[in-house]
Amino acid sequence: MGMYCDQCQESVKETGCIARGVCGKNEITAKLQDTLVYVLEGIALCAEAAGGKLRPDQGRFISEALFVTVTNTNFDDDAITDKIFAALALRDELKGSLTDVPDHDSVTWAGRNKEDFAEKAASAGIEDLSENEDLRSLKSLVLYGIKGLAAYTDHAEVLGYVDESIYDFYVKALAALTKEVDADRLTALVMETGETAVKAMALLDKANTETYGNPEITIVKTGVRNHPGILISGHDLRDMDELLRQTEGTGIDVYTHCEMLPAHYYPAFKKYSHFVGNYGSSWWSQDKEFESFNGPILMTTNCIVPVRESYKNRMFTTGNAGYEGVRHISAPKNPGSKDFSEIIELAKTCPPPKEIENGEIVGGFAHNQVIALADKVVDAVKSGAIKRFIVMAGCDGRQNTRQYYTSVAGALPEDTVVLTAGCAKYRYNKLHLGDIEGIPRMLDAGQCNDSYSLAVIALKLKEVFGLDDINDLPISYDIAWYEQKAVAVLLALLFLGVKGIRLGPTLPEFLTPNIASVLVEKFDIKPIGTVDGDIEAMMEGR
Repeated sequence: MGMYCDQCQESVKETGCIARGVCGKNEITAKLQDTLVYVLEGIALCAEAAGGKLRPDQGRFISEALFVTVTNTNFDDDAITDKIFAALALRDELKGSLTDVPDHDSVTWAGRNKEDFAEKAASAGIEDLSENEDLRSLKSLVLYGIKGLAAYTDHAEVLGYVDESIYDFYVKALAALTKEVDADRLTALVMETGETAVKAMALLDKANTETYGNPEITIVKTGVRNHPGILISGHDLRDMDELLRQTEGTGIDVYTHCEMLPAHYYPAFKKYSHFVGNYGSSWWSQDKEFESFNGPILMTTNCIVPVRESYKNRMFTTGNAGYEGVRHISAPKNPGSKDFSEIIELAKTCPPPKEIENGEIVGGFAHNQVIALADKVVDAVKSGAIKRFIVMAGCDGRQNTRQYYTSVAGALPEDTVVLTAGCAKYRYNKLHLGDIEGIPRMLDAGQCNDSYSLAVIALKLKEVFGLDDINDLPISYDIAWYEQKAVAVLLALLFLGVKGIRLGPTLPEFLTPNIASVLVEKFDIKPIGTVDGDIEAMMEGR
């Protein structure tokens, strides 16, 4: 049957995975995810024919379904199949109100199993979006961008924040993927994807800060205590909130892993004395780190790697995450909190975590905190104490070439400040870079979900310095990417007019040479080079 997937940075030999994903998904899982996207396109066509609008519950379903297909999110074929059935039901509901039904799929799918769905995906894969490779490349940018922005939108929706214009864009973009559209219209759609990504990230920023407060400068410990613990990974702050509430007074400590580290920066979570610190590093190291943690692990969203038997019976998923054979904690059917009692009772029977390091990480430099330091920052720039800001946000990954980012951060001149967000920071956030007149040289804004903060900071500095063009700021962008949320962030930066972005460790393979050359010509996107060469160029504003 075969598969084809080129949506992440680590796909095989930079030509796409065709037998098994580097992420661990097999061809059945890959085809089921393609099938789910295919049915979502059908929903969009029906909604378009009905006037282009979705109800909020329908829009939220699309956010969840697209999130399921993001790299390293869901490896549970039965869960994906259930999502396909739900999508088919929604598509047929929309069809029922139409007199002129779009020609998407005349087959009745009732009663089919996951193998049938996977076979159906032969017409749903990304390679079939267009026969013209350049048009297919542009459609890939749109599809992967909306997958990423859907993940950000879903996080906001969980906290009760909705922007229905994002749902309108789902309809427009997903429907366009099924049609022969010329390059100019697709290029415009790519930029609209970036615009919508800005909306999604701004919505999530509002949801997080209005619910849990503005992140504050915080010192996070990386050691352990002699109590049983629960480790929470992924990205979802509401799961963090509910877990802390339910473990209070139980004698169990809670630790963050990878992208949950920035939860420590939010005021709402600082009141919990059993919220101990951060354990481990980036997502791709989780197999060893989950093994040594000893206690239960709660995976709230994407960033799952193939689960080892040594800790499989201690691992739980929730939300849109899933893994075959791993227990899943579902949201309640009626409004309320998830029930984490099974995790808590298991934790009580486990030994304390094995200590793997003992130090501190400083973070909490989201836009509100940095803007509060604006006068100090401006003075440092005007005096020449700060020569340049280097944005080193984005994703981490397994490849040894990502050591480039560690080397760049360590070799930057002492008059530079690193702005970061996302798990890419684990390549350098434990370096001791010092400070410039009290301003730390490493400013961590938070999760990849918080990349919006870096854009807000840049726009605020542009305003403070009275500049007309964001590219006139002393800021260079050296971005690492891995999956579709990073694609959404990249398109958001392009929509905001940012030029000269260095992107690595490789350029996306779904970009054809022609499309890549357009991005180079219009936005001056460039691949990373050598450490010394790139530092020299960035310090000169190139």
